[in-house]
Amino acid sequence: MAKNPEEEHPVKAFGFAARDTSGILSPFNFSRRATGEKDVQFKVLYCGICHTDIHFIKNEWGVTRYPVVPGHEIVGVVTEVGTKVENFKVGDKVGVGYMVGSCRKCASCDNDLENYCPGQIPTANGTNADGTVTYGGYSDIMVSDEHFVVHWPENLPMEAAPLLCAGITTYSPLKYFGLDKPGMHIGVVGLGGLGHMAVKFAKAFGAKVTVISTSIGKKDEALQHLGADLFVLSSQPQQIQGALNTMDGIIDTVSADHPLLPLLGMLKPNGKLVMVGAYAKPLQLPVFPLLLGRKLVAGSAIGGIKETQEMLDFASKHNITPDVEVVPMDYVNTAVDRLLKFDVKYRFVLDIGNHSNSA
Repeated sequence: MAKNPEEEHPVKAFGFAARDTSGILSPFNFSRRATGEKDVQFKVLYCGICHTDIHFIKNEWGVTRYPVVPGHEIVGVVTEVGTKVENFKVGDKVGVGYMVGSCRKCASCDNDLENYCPGQIPTANGTNADGTVTYGGYSDIMVSDEHFVVHWPENLPMEAAPLLCAGITTYSPLKYFGLDKPGMHIGVVGLGGLGHMAVKFAKAFGAKVTVISTSIGKKDEALQHLGADLFVLSSQPQQIQGALNTMDGIIDTVSADHPLLPLLGMLKPNGKLVMVGAYAKPLQLPVFPLLLGRKLVAGSAIGGIKETQEMLDFASKHNITPDVEVVPMDYVNTAVDRLLKFDVKYRFVLDIGNHSNSA
């Protein structure tokens, strides 16, 4: 008979878990594995709340196994290292993002693209090598193979944990698709947790940035606070008309149904529309704008471990941090409700280090 989560492993852990599709999170005692020879164990201090967490706790993708402890934007301090760990020591500031394992032998893994490995092990709601479920960062302690742990730069505040998902999800496509060159014109669709990071990274690369949104309320925020150069209200045809054929690339962060035709029209010939919003239903893709402008529609998901470290170092050098609201761990259900109402600028981060553990 299967052991209960509190008895599976020797290291006692505490977190918040959802037990059913209501998505309501409540205190949860469980266990982590003992620190293996290549493992890093660390005390979790902060964990960001990502919209993907909501998909998991409510089983909106149909893959959730309850109880589920979400969280994949995790920052803390190392408390123990395995005997063969080479790159970390007790006291180091570290982070773990969306994955804690991969096959380590496929072409993707060989090219530092563990994020595209078919055998990727997600940080939450995945399956460990021993068959047990992975529990995420809404918890007081983490254990991970050192390969999937990144060094947290000294001058980055640890509350900037959403860099580990929202940051790398926007940094990676800008780099890979060559949209990181000074003087380029980059569009950013949507100004939420992902969108505001796309603006910050694109500006740091030296790009001219246009925010594209359905909400006029985002205009001042985009231009005054985030430093975007232009704003297009996508519900206004004349504004779309004025932006036609002006952009080298567009990062589309929207996780909802929306038309792609206006976005394709804003691209210059050879322009690239990169989708990073995780919308589960098909979008309509008109073909003629692609043919007539040799335009590209692509997708991108997080980044490999090497690139995640590169992103953190770049963010540190350029003083790039997400805009966050830090909240106590037991505020988590209110934070989820507010996130669903878009009532946050732009990411919630759980203050786990200061939580008193009791289930």
